[in-house]
Amino acid sequence: MSSLTLSMDEEVRLYTTNADREKYNNLATLFGITVALDYLERAFVRDSITAADVPSIEEFMTKYRMDHPAALHRLKVGVPATVEHSSEAGPETGKWVAETTQSFITFMDALKLRLRAKDQLHPILQDLVTGYARFKGSKDWEGRSRMVGWLITLNAMKASEEITEEQSRQLLFDVDHAYAEFFRSLSGKDS
Repeated sequence: MSSLTLSMDEEVRLYTTNADREKYNNLATLFGITVALDYLERAFVRDSITAADVPSIEEFMTKYRMDHPAALHRLKVGVPATVEHSSEAGPETGKWVAETTQSFITFMDALKLRLRAKDQLHPILQDLVTGYARFKGSKDWEGRSRMVGWLITLNAMKASEEITEEQSRQLLFDVDHAYAEFFRSLSGKDS
């Protein structure tokens, strides 16, 4: 038997280094956010709260004096950082080209068919930006920043809100520009 004595009054530590401590703190925070978001979604589905009860993210952060610009940006963009900043070319590049081309065509067709509501356009644009971000060098392409800007615009809207005819024309122009830029990159020609 070991002569190890344990004090029931002593705190049990999960970590031995500062890096471990930070890791566990970050995991605990992520766990807390996930649980809180689940409760918020349940309350919203059960009509316990309305959209008017939940302020915008900017109002919330101002009210609680939160200064977290990276988190605010992530929430506005609506896609993970791994998608927004990805630029790794891999063995699936041919598949990615086909999927991204399909996303471009689908989104431009949706605009030409006069789809204007956020809930109609946002999922298609999000798929397009996700596919577009897979390509090496895409973070430097002008079209990427324009499409992310449109994602932010759509994220700020309610699901039933619609973009105007003028916005639709500009969005189609920006996506068409990004499409041309995408194909120039595939052929190895600079913009």
